[in-house]
Amino acid sequence: MHTPMHPPTETPTTLGEQLLLLSLDDESGAAKETAKVAPAISAALLVELALAGRIEVSDDKVTVVDATPLGESALDRALADIAGRDKPGRTRDWITRLKTDAAAWANRGLIEKGLVREEKKKVLGLFSVRRYPEADGSAEAAVRRRLDEVVLRGATPDERTACLVALLHGAKLHRLAFPDADARASRDAMEAIAHGQWSAAAVRQVVRAAEETLAVLVAVTATTTIVAGN
Repeated sequence: MHTPMHPPTETPTTLGEQLLLLSLDDESGAAKETAKVAPAISAALLVELALAGRIEVSDDKVTVVDATPLGESALDRALADIAGRDKPGRTRDWITRLKTDAAAWANRGLIEKGLVREEKKKVLGLFSVRRYPEADGSAEAAVRRRLDEVVLRGATPDERTACLVALLHGAKLHRLAFPDADARASRDAMEAIAHGQWSAAAVRQVVRAAEETLAVLVAVTATTTIVAGN
């Protein structure tokens, strides 16, 4: 009698960690599209807190409705920071404020979960840089498989996958998610999912606010880059 084979259990990851996995080169560990990925990871913190019923956004103001920790370090730090403010802040302010920490927290989370490893290297023999090559590709493969099924094959997304698609779309990271797919087709499909009725109203509100903020931040970054290059 043969024992049935079960697929390996996927390592749980936050939306921010999933965004970071998609941005890291598997072999070199170099990060791609960092100017867009960093605010997307920050926005993902707010989206996750909304999914967990911890925050709401009303008139673009982020308020805590339940300060109970979730047991995920990055989310709990962000929640404590938001709860510790006397006055509610705007979505854009929080995404900007948490941006640097959010990327570092996601990095640390992937290392602790054994999905990437940290390497320190010298560039030109002078500058020390950190790279995060893949240590376990199963989590990223699972994320890409879900995105492929939902965006390219039309499967109905679960709530978290729909949120991930909305974050990728808002930060204009379509090529990061689908480097080999038809750009317009994948972008149109992601837009349809991002603006679909797939979630509770409170979560949709946070996702929409995050998406609008990301669009502004990405546009500002692109303008700054062009000006700096001239």
